[in-house]
Amino acid sequence: MRMTRIDWILLPILAGVLAGIALGAFLLAGFLGLGVLGLIIGVMAQRIELEKDGATSNDMTTSLYAQQFIAQERMTRAERAERRAENEALLKWLFVAKVVSAGLIILGFGLFVLFQLG
Repeated sequence: MRMTRIDWILLPILAGVLAGIALGAFLLAGFLGLGVLGLIIGVMAQRIELEKDGATSNDMTTSLYAQQFIAQERMTRAERAERRAENEALLKWLFVAKVVSAGLIILGFGLFVLFQLG
């Protein structure tokens, strides 16, 4: 993933917002709050990745699932390429979310065990 000029400009703002959220979770619930925040972010990122191609299998959505496959088969090559490019861009950002999630989980639960239980 190549960073553009606007990405470099917005990076300190994003880091500040993430630090504020992490500090808020720490002040609200301690190290355990950081771990739980990491779990929430990880579950949301994983769920988005699972549903990137449409609805997932469920008793209520079986006909919707079939309709999505039919609609994908009817797409032109340009539409398929556009959909593939959108999915690739989405997966890059989801990877960043998963790394942040893993960091918060390790930091939160690790420090909880170290300071509270150790």
